[in-house]
Amino acid sequence: MPARHGEDSDTDGLDPDGPGTRSSVTSEVGTLRTVMLHRPGDELRRLTPRNNDQLLFDGIPWVERAQQEHDAFAGVLRERGVEVLLLADLLAETLAVSGAARIQGISAAVDARRLGHALADELAAFLRGVRARDLANILMAGMTFDELPFGPDATSLVRRMHHGADFVIDPLPNLLFTRDSSFWIGPRVAITSLALPARSRETSLTDLIYAFHPRFLGVRRAYESHTAPIEGGDVLLLAPGVVAVGVGERTSPAGAEALARSLFDDDLAHTVLVVPIAQNRATMHLDTVCTMVDRDALVMYPAVRDSLRAFTIQREDDYGGRNGAGKVAMSGPDPFLVAAAKAMGIDKLRVIDTGLDGVTAEREQWDDGNNTLALAPGVVAAYERNEMTNARLADAGIEVLRIPGSELGSGRGGPRCLSCPISRDEL
Repeated sequence: MPARHGEDSDTDGLDPDGPGTRSSVTSEVGTLRTVMLHRPGDELRRLTPRNNDQLLFDGIPWVERAQQEHDAFAGVLRERGVEVLLLADLLAETLAVSGAARIQGISAAVDARRLGHALADELAAFLRGVRARDLANILMAGMTFDELPFGPDATSLVRRMHHGADFVIDPLPNLLFTRDSSFWIGPRVAITSLALPARSRETSLTDLIYAFHPRFLGVRRAYESHTAPIEGGDVLLLAPGVVAVGVGERTSPAGAEALARSLFDDDLAHTVLVVPIAQNRATMHLDTVCTMVDRDALVMYPAVRDSLRAFTIQREDDYGGRNGAGKVAMSGPDPFLVAAAKAMGIDKLRVIDTGLDGVTAEREQWDDGNNTLALAPGVVAAYERNEMTNARLADAGIEVLRIPGSELGSGRGGPRCLSCPISRDEL
């Protein structure tokens, strides 16, 4: 586990590069100031028809086009005044300034249980001497046996029994979806635990960035899970102090409960809504069926509008926190829209359906029509291909910034999945 900077600091979220500015996110729709993205890279070139299912992609993306689409997305954000941080740059900068980050990144990537100690030690020794930018690329894009920088060892059974194209270090093509491995709540960052083996190492890289990059010195952790799965795509900040957590294919009930108690302990939330969703790929995260588009409005897949339920977990007045008895009240399940409005202190949530025609709604839900990124109240980025959903958003008074996503969407993720907000204005 990385050493932590500023565990007892009073400067939660402080950005040392901008005096007085803070990294903080308390809602889904406050004006977006800073976001972390990952521009598709060599890790996507590792996808083949033989491994794309295992690596969680529905097809083989055209990498150059995916990069063009991602550049267009980043460009739209910058044009609206959003500072865009790129994960690859942050990782390379982290590895350049911190020997501890370098050692821990290599340790997470080089698995002696799979490679054997002799090969693992030789590879780790080589990587410790690689320059930071190249090391960052290897940690993200992986390495094959053919790419090993030293000759065959006649005593390595592992090397003899693997094909040259097999991976010594697995690639991480899902790094594209920066929402899942970490999310910010208030001035703190939460490090998640990704459910599927293809993604489990992603958090080790975001963990290094938040622990060792100079920009994030003094940032404290809201939550860290190394056991119960929870993913950022399942976490919606409905309003200050109100968090919804989807439980389905990726986030477990234990993960949701652990997050709720941690947020209560740190006074980052007073109410957590736990929302069961279908355990299938089409609805892998809560943000595949609904996202906030305004202070009191969300876009939602109509097939779940009436069936979605929520368990409500709230702190009791005498909640003792981690140093006390720690009392919480649980109720439900109740209709999600009703429970959410009540927790947010409003009469009713406005719901914008992704098309009333069932076939169109199902198609656009699959194409991430519900997965929007709010840049400000009533302003969202959305994939241009979801014409019906975008038209309905516009009719409801929402400004839609349309971005291309034909190749970006091959890993099943929309603009919200592609982005990790680091700073938003308070509502």
